[in-house]
Amino acid sequence: MVAAASRRRFTADEFLRMVEVGILYEGDRLELIDGEVVRMTTIGGPHAASVGSANRALVLAVGENAVVQPQGSLRLDLYYEPQPDLVLLKPRTDFYFSSRPGISDILLVIEFADSSLDYDRDVKGPIYARAGILEYWLADINANVLTRYSSPDRGSFQRVEQFRRGQSIAPKLLPACVVAVDVFFPE
Repeated sequence: MVAAASRRRFTADEFLRMVEVGILYEGDRLELIDGEVVRMTTIGGPHAASVGSANRALVLAVGENAVVQPQGSLRLDLYYEPQPDLVLLKPRTDFYFSSRPGISDILLVIEFADSSLDYDRDVKGPIYARAGILEYWLADINANVLTRYSSPDRGSFQRVEQFRRGQSIAPKLLPACVVAVDVFFPE
């Protein structure tokens, strides 16, 4: 008789504890997706440049109206702790030192993809929608296309818009925070 293999799902607290005690290393670029520890793709030069350029532009554009968090983790629920490239959070004077941001603190999630486009669109996008994230941007570095996903309902985003070089975009919750799409794709 062959025994069925079973997997053990880790909670977000267990995942963070594994990092704290050195079982997992913070620099390994790991995230928790449905209770499984997932290794993210390596950040290459174009990816790093795109995140850096967009981060700078967003910090300048939002001013005191939001906290821009680069490459930090988000606790979405008991089994999900993804690590998006950029997150805009409601402003807090302690910059979330005393407690981690919750879903209601998230204004916008941004991912950059060069080799991870399918994963960011087809796996992480629905995760963000199910969590109730109101807006998600996915920057396709290879095609120079920024896609805005919004209006989450029943586990998927109902509205999808694409933006290209030469256009501008602003988060729906921060309409005065206008940035050029070009900052997502530096050359």
